[in-house]
Amino acid sequence: MRLRTRVRPDRPADVPVAGDALAPPDPAIRLAAGDVELPAPARLALTAGWNLAESLGLPLAAYAVGARLGGQGPGMAAAAAMAWLTAAIRKLLTGRIPGLLVISGLVLTLQAVLVLATGSVLLFLLQFPVANLALCIAFARTAPTGRPLVAQLAAEVVALRQPSAAHPGLDSFFRRVTWLWAGIFAASAIGLAVLLAAVPAPVFLLLTTVVTVAGVAAGTLASVLWFIRMLRRCGLRVRFGQA
Repeated sequence: MRLRTRVRPDRPADVPVAGDALAPPDPAIRLAAGDVELPAPARLALTAGWNLAESLGLPLAAYAVGARLGGQGPGMAAAAAMAWLTAAIRKLLTGRIPGLLVISGLVLTLQAVLVLATGSVLLFLLQFPVANLALCIAFARTAPTGRPLVAQLAAEVVALRQPSAAHPGLDSFFRRVTWLWAGIFAASAIGLAVLLAAVPAPVFLLLTTVVTVAGVAAGTLASVLWFIRMLRRCGLRVRFGQA
């Protein structure tokens, strides 16, 4: 009597079977299927908050202490020194330096040099349009490349994970939105230069804050709305990681 054996073919890795609901999904499969991933909301807030604190909060605190003890020049020098000290600690602990922290250090260094080298009130005020011009150049330089600055900042500041395979829609979005930010900083630089020549110093300092906050807020809102539109047009979904 001959027995016939039946060979069961292996099931594909992405086909669920009974009991698979108990196992967590494979992130690589989900991302490859056309998802972008963000951390869980609490972790997302912590990641973004930490990056903003080390790039902006710590230098601002150092500036406040330095300016109180020695004036504007020492305050700017303290802010730049704090940014680079934080960058050195990051490099030592993690082996890399976030792009936002590098930008902060470069801009603060440029501002500190302008203030300390001249002692001129005019050049102290000139640091604001010059800083915006430097940011415009930084964004514009990376926009046509394979690593646009906005994509790098999205990965570092909010820990955005893209699909494992290159996606033309995402690549095009990050290049275009990097050009958008370059334009925003260029417009801010031109606007602040005009204001510097047209209004008194106290009014200029007030308007500098207004222009900077308004530009960043408008750019952020436009970027988020553009991102949502791109996701819908390309059929991509956003999923949140585990807490």
